[in-house]
Amino acid sequence: MKHGKRPTRRHKEILAAKNLKPNNWLIVKNLDDRLEVVHKETGNTKTINLGGNE
Repeated sequence: MKHGKRPTRRHKEILAAKNLKPNNWLIVKNLDDRLEVVHKETGNTKTINLGGNE
């Protein structure tokens, strides 16, 4: 399981906009075009596209 960091306020807003509970997710990668998060309990990973250069 990847170890993540606690989300910042901006990350929490992004997670809430994607209908995810920010308290259950940790930030693994914070890139310009995407955000990779891991669930605290299950270890599932998700990639959230931030609408970069696509």
